[in-house]
Amino acid sequence: MATCDTCGNDYDKAFTFTQGDVSGTFDSFECAIHAMAPTCAHCGCRIVGHGTEVGDSMYCCANCARNHGQEAVRDRA
Repeated sequence: MATCDTCGNDYDKAFTFTQGDVSGTFDSFECAIHAMAPTCAHCGCRIVGHGTEVGDSMYCCANCARNHGQEAVRDRA
């Protein structure tokens, strides 16, 4: 069995997730998201969907991007 890097659970169905040069072993997608998903530059939540990228910053939504000073970002074209 393998141990989850996030919660420490020893689980027979654990999996390894690799993103670039970083890998981790997890017992659930929830733990993988908590450890590996990017965070919003404004509110700090984990970005699970596409999000919005402006320069080097990632945002969970256009509203957070605007609140962080990125006025041109919109949810709809």
